[in-house]
Amino acid sequence: MTRIAITRAVPERIGDCQLTHRERAPIDVALARRQHAAYEAALEELGCEIRRLPEEPEMADSVFVEDTAVVFDEVAVIARPGAPARRREVPSVEAALHPLRPLARIEGPGTLDGGDVLVIGRGVFVGLTSRTNEAGIERLRSIVAPHGYRVRAVEVRGCLHLKSAATALDDRAVLVYPGAIDPTVFDGLERIEVDPSEPDAANGLRMGDVFLHPAAFRRTARRIRTHGLRVVPLDLSELAKAEGAVTCCSLLVRTSRA
Repeated sequence: MTRIAITRAVPERIGDCQLTHRERAPIDVALARRQHAAYEAALEELGCEIRRLPEEPEMADSVFVEDTAVVFDEVAVIARPGAPARRREVPSVEAALHPLRPLARIEGPGTLDGGDVLVIGRGVFVGLTSRTNEAGIERLRSIVAPHGYRVRAVEVRGCLHLKSAATALDDRAVLVYPGAIDPTVFDGLERIEVDPSEPDAANGLRMGDVFLHPAAFRRTARRIRTHGLRVVPLDLSELAKAEGAVTCCSLLVRTSRA
């Protein structure tokens, strides 16, 4: 089994990114690119084959490739981002996924950002946010239900995406910030809450028994380790200024074909 990580370089104009819940702050582009390179290196070290999309210097959010698609084992769902300016990012992602999966698409009036979709086993939790609407969720449900997935909408408050507030530690446990969602939506799963002093610490990326996690959140990292995972801290401080996090910067595709 090969794991492919689709990524894209940090654009020169990242400082003009879309923001919803953060105050705009200057972004050091050179530092952001070094941080992104370290992120790619961590994925490679964990066995991923990095496939870099063409650079999009004029598309300020284009490094955050997660929002443009949702990849299941059976199908890749091409998203329709809620921010209209981001829809220009989609064609190159669709071209990269075409050889790897059958494709389906979110169609208007539906909107859906990949960052709002959290898959845990056969459960699919989808954030209702400023970027993802009910029509987009219903379209996703119609695509994945025939493959045995159960889709549930989740109200999100005070953050950009569902995966800003919750990510999977494995198929039985979820890391969650209860200030942004009702944690009872995850009834039946073990819930590990972020440290109360670290409300932005719920986003991380599991690779086997390793969890990639922002280096700034040491208290929450200690909680994650109690679940038996090895935490690899990554400094993504510049990308965080653009409301980015660990999952945002890649699309992971499992395939037996290189």
